[in-house]
Amino acid sequence: MVSGQGTLDRWQEQSDRVLRVSELSSIIKEIFLDERLQDIFVEGEITNYKHHSRGHRYFSLSERAFDEASVIHCVMWQSQGQKLSFTPEDGMHVIVRGYVDVYQAAGKYQLYVHEMRLAGAGEKYLLVEQWKKELAAEGCFLEERKRELPKFPCTVGVVTSKTGAVLQDIRNVINRRYPVRIILSPTAVQGETAHLEIAEAIRRLDGHVDIIIVARGGGSFEDLFPFNHPEVVRAIATSSTPVVSAVGHEVDTTLADYAADARAPTPSAAAELVVPDRAVLTATLRDYTRTMETILVNRHDRACRELETLRERLHPRRLIRRVADRRQYIEDQRERLLVSVNNKISSGRLTLAEIRSGLSGKNPLAVLARGYCVAEKQGSVVRSARSLGKGDRIVLRLVDGRGEAVMENVRYDEKI
Repeated sequence: MVSGQGTLDRWQEQSDRVLRVSELSSIIKEIFLDERLQDIFVEGEITNYKHHSRGHRYFSLSERAFDEASVIHCVMWQSQGQKLSFTPEDGMHVIVRGYVDVYQAAGKYQLYVHEMRLAGAGEKYLLVEQWKKELAAEGCFLEERKRELPKFPCTVGVVTSKTGAVLQDIRNVINRRYPVRIILSPTAVQGETAHLEIAEAIRRLDGHVDIIIVARGGGSFEDLFPFNHPEVVRAIATSSTPVVSAVGHEVDTTLADYAADARAPTPSAAAELVVPDRAVLTATLRDYTRTMETILVNRHDRACRELETLRERLHPRRLIRRVADRRQYIEDQRERLLVSVNNKISSGRLTLAEIRSGLSGKNPLAVLARGYCVAEKQGSVVRSARSLGKGDRIVLRLVDGRGEAVMENVRYDEKI
C-alpha cells in the first residue's frame, strides 16, 4: 500500500511536466532543424518504391552492414520527381540530396528528396543515355548511312589490343576460312584514355584496308565503357571504310554497335562475317562448273540439230522443188486474177448498157425526133393551153431547129 501511494505521489509531482503530443512533435521538429540534416547527401538501395498517381514518389533507402539493415523513409514531391532522367526501381543503388524532417501527422521522421542520381556505374549509364540521344541527333545511327560489307576483301583491319586472345581468334578464323592480309591497329581497350586511342586506331586504318573490325572480349559495363564514348562513335560513323563492331559478348551492346555498318556478337563471329568460307566457295564453284557444263552440252546438241535442219532445208533439190512450187503458185494466182478481171469487165459492160438504155429513153431529143416539139413563151416552156392567148408570140423548138408563130386561136380541152 505504501509502494502504491509512493508511485501515485510521483505521478502527481510530474503532472506539471506532462507534454501534449503536438508539443513533443514540435520539440522533435526543432531538433531536426540541425544544419547537419538540412542539405545532405545519402547513399543507399531503393526499396518499397511507389509512384503515386499525383506524381509523388515514396520509397525507402536501405543499407545492410554486419547483418543489420538500416532504413530511412523518403519522399520526393512531384515537382522534383519530374526532373528525373531515369525511372527509379527497387534495388537501384542511388545517391539522393535533401533534408530530414518530422512528419507530425504520422509521428515519424523521413528524408525529403530534392535530387536523385544513380550511384557508381549508374552515373555512367546516365551519361551513355545522354550520349546516345546526342549522337542520334547527329545522324550517327541512321540505317540509310550504313553500307554493305565487301564480299571478297583483300585486306582486313583490326582495331584491338595487341595482347590477348581477341586478335588471335580473329586471325585463326580468317586463316581457316579465307586467308587475307590482316593489319592490326593496336590500341588500349579499357582505361581512362582508351576511347582516344580507339578512335585514333580507326582513323589510322581508314582508307588503307577494305574493312575494319573493332573488337574486344567480354567484360563489365565499366570495361566496355570506352566503346560508348562519342569519340569512338564518331570515328566509326565518319569512316569511309565499312566497320564491323564486335565488342563484348552477345548480350553486350555499346553505342559503337549502333554506329557500325554491321554488328557481330563476338570477335570470332566478326571474322566469319567479313570473309567468305573458302570451302563453301569451292563447293559453289564446283556446282557452277557442273551447271555450266550441262548448259554448254545442251546448247551444243541443240545447235547441231538446228544446223542439220538447215542443211536439209538448203539442199539444192529441195530448193529447186520449192522454186517450182512457187512458180506454179504464181501462175495459178495470175490465171485467177485474169479471170476475175475479165468477169469484172463483163459485168461492168452489162451494167453500163443498162444505164445507157435507160437514159436514152429519157432523152428529150429522142422525143423531138419522133415529130414532137416544145413550145416556149417568153423563155419558159408552155405547159398548158390556158397560159396562151390570141396574138401571143411563141417559139417552137424542133429536133433540128426552131420557129416562131403567132397564136390565131386557142381552144381548151375541157376533159383535162
